[in-house]
Amino acid sequence: MNLDDCRRLDAQDPLAALRDQFILPEGVIYLDGNSLGVLPRAAPARIAQVVAEEWGQGLIRSWNTAGWFDLPQRLGDKVARLIGAAPGEVVCTDSTSINLYKVLFAALSQAGDDKRRVVLSERSNFPTDLYIAESMCRERGFRLELVEADALASALTDEVAVLMLTHVNYRTGAMHDMKALTERAHAAGALALWDLAHSAGAVPIALNDCNADYAIGCGYKYLNGGPGAPAFVWVHTRHAGQFEQPLSGWWGHAAPFEFNPHYRPAPGIARYLCGTQPIVSLAALECGIDTVLAAAPFDGDHGSMAALRAKSLALTDAFIALVEARCPGRFSLVTPRAHAERGSQVCLALQEGGSGAYAIVQALIARGVIGDFRAGDSRMPDILRFGFTPLYLRFEDVWNAVEHLVQVFADDEWKRPEFNQKLAVT
Repeated sequence: MNLDDCRRLDAQDPLAALRDQFILPEGVIYLDGNSLGVLPRAAPARIAQVVAEEWGQGLIRSWNTAGWFDLPQRLGDKVARLIGAAPGEVVCTDSTSINLYKVLFAALSQAGDDKRRVVLSERSNFPTDLYIAESMCRERGFRLELVEADALASALTDEVAVLMLTHVNYRTGAMHDMKALTERAHAAGALALWDLAHSAGAVPIALNDCNADYAIGCGYKYLNGGPGAPAFVWVHTRHAGQFEQPLSGWWGHAAPFEFNPHYRPAPGIARYLCGTQPIVSLAALECGIDTVLAAAPFDGDHGSMAALRAKSLALTDAFIALVEARCPGRFSLVTPRAHAERGSQVCLALQEGGSGAYAIVQALIARGVIGDFRAGDSRMPDILRFGFTPLYLRFEDVWNAVEHLVQVFADDEWKRPEFNQKLAVT
């Protein structure tokens, strides 16, 4: 594959026009949408409208007149289309970590008994998930058990109350078989709880088809909702009317404006709300969700996310092939090659090991190729991590990103002192 091949692929790309939905800085190749999505072009005007008109002029009336009150449910219905859920099953609210606390509490309340006292997860799961689980297990008399990905199925014993996994691993880009692992968990008598932070808006998800129990996800990665955007939470309808969650705030009350001193949970997923909702952030998130839904007309009869998924796989295949062809012997591929096992990112490790991965990423950023770095440990090498968002990335961007990587090595740029000084955010 050469640059002309990439340009031909771009010319044939049915999703090419979706790039115009975003404000992209000149000279930047953005390969970090798996950490923070790009600014939707509609977001600044929408935020200004909420602030100047709805807040500034409508004031408190806007809870009724501007539709603020039901915004978490309305956005939840939009997210539902991207994750294989039905209307009324999702709300957008709070952060991923807070929502995980809620659903894990609910799952343990439902599944725990004297024998089932284990929460099972992957050793390389995203740390905040493990921190939340560790804290809750300590508080409620459970034990957090961590195993490698290939040992999950065999670790699902009759002691496991909840299987808690992230669908796409944040460090490696490896994607679990949600349906198979959920079935395995249920066969063992456990509940399945999924974190969709690195898959919602990037890969096809079918929560109801997979018969999952609980799920949460992030609004500021592939959903392009902005830094710190509200997250979302989903609960299967078989649990929605009976579970309890610990943050029983007034917004999750069955009738918040009755101001009754005793809590009465709202029906279904609405009880997952807690405090007053962040309207400005929710308005920005809606702009981001709409950028992903704009790809739906290209799916035909193949289901939600099919067109984006096809382009994502083509982009990541091209990046892998070009890195291996143009940087021979430099890197080992950490992300699975098999399409069914890969999210929408490519993770590389230096073949010779060492600490150069961070400096290489910083040298690329200085050239306008923005990816990120994730530190290794005794089990995992340092990672150069590149996210591929097919809504705005082109095949020509893939070629140019690898060309910059070639130059970083050719000129030993990564060895410069300024690229070897760790910043607070990597």
